[in-house]
Amino acid sequence: MIKLFTSDQIKAWDATTIRDGGITSFGLMQRACRAFVTWFTERYDASHKVCVVCGTGNNGGDGLGIALLLHEWNYPVQVFIVRGTNTTPDFDTSLTLLDGKITVKEITSSEFDVPTGSIVIDALFGTGLSRELDGKYAQIIKKLNKLDVIRVAVDVPSGLRVDVPTSGEIFRADHTVTFQAPKLAFLLTQSSVFTGQWHVVDIGLSKAFVKEAKSSYFLVTQKSVKRIVKPRAPFSHKGSYGHALLIAGSTGKMGAAVLAARAALRAGVGLLTVHIPAAGNVIMQSSVSEAMTEQDVSQNFFTACEVENFYTATGVGPGLGQAPETLQGFKNLLAQRTKPMVLDADALNLLATNAELLNKIPEGSILTPHPGEFMRLVGAWSNDFDKLKKQIALAGTTKSVVVLKGAHSSIALPDGSVYFNSTGNPGMATGGSGDVLTGIITALLAQGYPAAQAAILGVYVHGLAGDLAAREIGETGLIAGDLISYLPYAFKKLE
Repeated sequence: MIKLFTSDQIKAWDATTIRDGGITSFGLMQRACRAFVTWFTERYDASHKVCVVCGTGNNGGDGLGIALLLHEWNYPVQVFIVRGTNTTPDFDTSLTLLDGKITVKEITSSEFDVPTGSIVIDALFGTGLSRELDGKYAQIIKKLNKLDVIRVAVDVPSGLRVDVPTSGEIFRADHTVTFQAPKLAFLLTQSSVFTGQWHVVDIGLSKAFVKEAKSSYFLVTQKSVKRIVKPRAPFSHKGSYGHALLIAGSTGKMGAAVLAARAALRAGVGLLTVHIPAAGNVIMQSSVSEAMTEQDVSQNFFTACEVENFYTATGVGPGLGQAPETLQGFKNLLAQRTKPMVLDADALNLLATNAELLNKIPEGSILTPHPGEFMRLVGAWSNDFDKLKKQIALAGTTKSVVVLKGAHSSIALPDGSVYFNSTGNPGMATGGSGDVLTGIITALLAQGYPAAQAAILGVYVHGLAGDLAAREIGETGLIAGDLISYLPYAFKKLE
């Protein structure tokens, strides 16, 4: 897992590297400049005109160092400096090195010219920004955002604060090249219009600091997920991998039940029983021959189900509907079930309209809302950080894991920690994708994975299957069934 740090911790990380790493502050800046330029030159050749817009702090010093290196690589470079009240020593040193080599112009307003088609490198402010940008800074950024150029931010788009809500004018980057680790804000929905595609470059910051520093926020990596996956024993059998019960489907929504069932089987569960309305039995038996079925007394929707002790996990919700009889059946289910459950879709909608049921959720369960379902559960939020607080609070209140689906799906644990996913793509924004995730997580929970691990692994492999599918067939034509088809390949990558 990659720890995500606050702006104060990032500053301390730099300081620790300088103190213990045998490097000066300016030397670390030069290292960051080289890492940025390596990334840049691999993507853009010297036919592009480059304009570097610098503040007078260390982020501006980064910009000056980048400009000098690009000049040495024969890129046509121009530098604009927006002076603040003070300069840092490293900025002053970097400016001295530019003397006579690159055209440098100081600007105080939005009255400056940038050639159409240029690449603008934003080095005005970094992670240390503690206020909303106004005055000349806001004017200049506003102009830069309107230009017909490629915009690249150094470390952080200027104006974006990394660990608290941001307002005011913010640089809208097409690419953000950030140092050593992503920032928390990069993983939140509202920041995406400012960061564009973000890329991490290694500048050799202290590994000892990372080991010792505390954080409640993490980015899930393939390396960390591989440690979770349990190898299969040579003499194991179907009983070794759990028996999952999936309660899903209603008239017109049997597809959701089919998708969840197929995904559960592809996620390795030993046995699967699907409780469905009686009218859906032929659909299920013909679509998922590997699954057993249990028919509800109702032809069209869920009303009741006896959950036997041999079921090792229960998933509820895909295509379930919200009929009054279904609500009563859901209440009875919560009253009798003590083992952790996976709750999705209409199970969450029933919880949202019957809030008294929240305290009936078995401890260690997993809730998997999309943003709309989440809003119905917790109410509206003012910004992404407020949404994150509500997610953490819901996990704590229910003593369950809350998976908020979307780009970089966030997984909140009852202890207050949050894990952001690193797989997936926009092609997965299609009907049925969430049903597939429910099946995967239910299967993992049934196999004995603890709730946190089942959620983290399930979300990761779900996104990885989507990435593998998109690589072969593209994002536009991707459908939920494709995720199931690529699940075996996703798991194989984690072996």
